[in-house]
Amino acid sequence: MVSEKMLALGTTRSCIRELFEYGLRQAAVVGKENVYDFSIGNPSVPAPKEVNQALIDIVTQEDSVEIHGYTPAAGYMGVREAVADDLNQRYGTKIRPQNLFFTCGAAPALVSVVRALAVDGAEFVTVAPHFVEYRPFVECNGGKLVVVPADTEHFQIPFPQLEARLTSHTQAVIINSPNNPSGVIYTQETLRKLADLLEKKAGEYGHPIYIIADEPYRELVYDGNEVPFIPTLYRNTIVCYSYSKSLSLPGERIGYICVPDEAENSDQVFAAIAGAARAIGHVCPPSLLQRVVARCARLRPDIQAYDRNRTTLYEALTSYGYQCANANGAFYLFVKAPGGSSKAFSERAKAKNLLVVPGDDFGCPEFFRISTCVSHDMILRSLPVFQELAKEFADP
Repeated sequence: MVSEKMLALGTTRSCIRELFEYGLRQAAVVGKENVYDFSIGNPSVPAPKEVNQALIDIVTQEDSVEIHGYTPAAGYMGVREAVADDLNQRYGTKIRPQNLFFTCGAAPALVSVVRALAVDGAEFVTVAPHFVEYRPFVECNGGKLVVVPADTEHFQIPFPQLEARLTSHTQAVIINSPNNPSGVIYTQETLRKLADLLEKKAGEYGHPIYIIADEPYRELVYDGNEVPFIPTLYRNTIVCYSYSKSLSLPGERIGYICVPDEAENSDQVFAAIAGAARAIGHVCPPSLLQRVVARCARLRPDIQAYDRNRTTLYEALTSYGYQCANANGAFYLFVKAPGGSSKAFSERAKAKNLLVVPGDDFGCPEFFRISTCVSHDMILRSLPVFQELAKEFADP
């Protein structure tokens, strides 16, 4: 006997992983150069040289037992101090090392926060398009996910629809900006309006409504845009961060949770997060990677290659007649599917070995996602296929 819920999760892969693994199989048949795989957000820019040098220096110069030994569950104090100092310098905050809990990436950070807040009947609200894994993160950890339909014109927050879905059971609103899959940044105006709404509703319901800020793409921003640091706009914010994208370390699994002192019941929330992390088997995040982050906390990514890819794809696709969200962050384009069905478009593209992710699981079935963290050469080779598909749907 096994858990039916876990069996369903294990036998029904995410749409992203399914396409990615199909691409690997197809490459063995037709050749890697003939598969145009835009499915997965795996950074294609190498980790900064300072990161690799830090790894070498730590391994060759420091005590091996300490490098590979246990650290405190929340992370060793050196890394927490380095990150708190960086955040405070950048955003004018007063984050203390004790406000930071280091995790094995953003996914267990989000799960730990959800479990910590999942009182009986807890609801967690998010806005489409949203990261596909929010549903299992919430629904397998004691909560109910409530999805606000997308504003498919500007991809900001549609406030009438959001307010209609807030109830006395709402524990938190999950915000992902820059957004996966749209690449859109929530503006300061949008976030201030959100803060005002949540303050009002928290007063009505008699308990705080937290923002869970999912921020793995915070540093991937283009055209002079900035990503507002939500704790400076709304005190009841819990930040979940990952170095997967900013330092190109997706496989190393290192990130953190930040619970500022200003958040209501911050000490209890932090303790509950620690307890939730313990319950899912967290012992401590990787000791070696903590030491690397302590040395590299102030590094910022070189995003020129991502920007070049984004611009090349956007200009080409729009010239073929596609409509795209105005992506000014992350490394994705969210494209309206010719014909109206992203699944139908994705299947027809798949037959031509062009792999794009349908938007159904993101909450936008009429859009598909393209990952732009791929080789520029592959983009150029794929463009005739995108153009061919546009013509086919225009004249089926």
